[in-house]
Amino acid sequence: MAKKSNEAPLQLGLPEVALARRYSLGFALLLALGILHFALLPGLLGACLGFLAAKALVRLGQRWRYGPRATLAAAVVIVLPLLALLLALLNAKAMALGAAGQYQALLHYLAQTILEIRKKIPPDWAQYLPEELMDVQLWLADMLKSKASVLAGAGTQGLHGLLLVYVGLVVGALMAAGTIAASSAPLRLQMRERGRLFIAAFSQVVVAQFWIAVFNASCTATLLLIALPLAGAQVPYIGPLVTLTFFCGLIPIVGNLLCNAMLTLAGLSVSVGVGIACLVFLVVIHKAEYAINARILGKHTNTASWELLAVMFVGEAIFGLPGLVAAPLYYGYAKKEWQAGGWI
Repeated sequence: MAKKSNEAPLQLGLPEVALARRYSLGFALLLALGILHFALLPGLLGACLGFLAAKALVRLGQRWRYGPRATLAAAVVIVLPLLALLLALLNAKAMALGAAGQYQALLHYLAQTILEIRKKIPPDWAQYLPEELMDVQLWLADMLKSKASVLAGAGTQGLHGLLLVYVGLVVGALMAAGTIAASSAPLRLQMRERGRLFIAAFSQVVVAQFWIAVFNASCTATLLLIALPLAGAQVPYIGPLVTLTFFCGLIPIVGNLLCNAMLTLAGLSVSVGVGIACLVFLVVIHKAEYAINARILGKHTNTASWELLAVMFVGEAIFGLPGLVAAPLYYGYAKKEWQAGGWI
């Protein structure tokens, strides 16, 4: 009888684990969709960032005898951004309005450049442009002007997004500092596994894309602030263009295409030569970016460009800009789950 009672839990173990995995996957799916539906993506990104930052501080502190423990590392992650946020809030309204005004002016400037493109290029080239191109020029100019009008109310939304990021940062840091209770409950273990895989996907996809964005913005700043002025050319709106390059660089492929088009238009507004120089520069930078991307991500994600484009197109079509931003992260996590399940 004793032998029979000892074997019973082992026979029930595998079905329980499989059922718990299904429930945890269903909960993760609902949570992911709910975050997009209720516009909580900044909080999710902040939570992942806070968790990784606290863990990194703990690992760094382990090299010294009096390094920060988990609780102290979480406190550092929470307090330092709070101090920066408080300092920024002292002039938040002026900063938000100033940034929105700069980007409004930039978009209007680019719209005017599109309308005057025939005047910017040599007459010998202009005669080969089809007349139907004017309709495309008008459409692009109207779109840029409409985006510029939307920026008028972007200051409050930007502050709301920053607050969501900070709240998520606090949650992530506290999660990293908390102790994990020993448990053999199948659902709890499976939920922990979902979290572990999502953090792994975040560290591989988002963190790598962050460094790529830093690389893009640094190279763009070098071009606009050093290379072109030495050649006697001065592109307007350098600050907004560099900042836009960084934030667009956080979005794979699509973000690069967007900032490339805007930077080329800004160069074309000065002269055809400057526009061509900007375009050539961007091609070279993206070739270097491929090598950096391969080195940072390696073969961990094993994601092709067409896969990213497809999921980003679907994400943007369903959820708009949040879906576009979240698509690479969600897809990276999905591939982690498929690999863990032995499906790919």
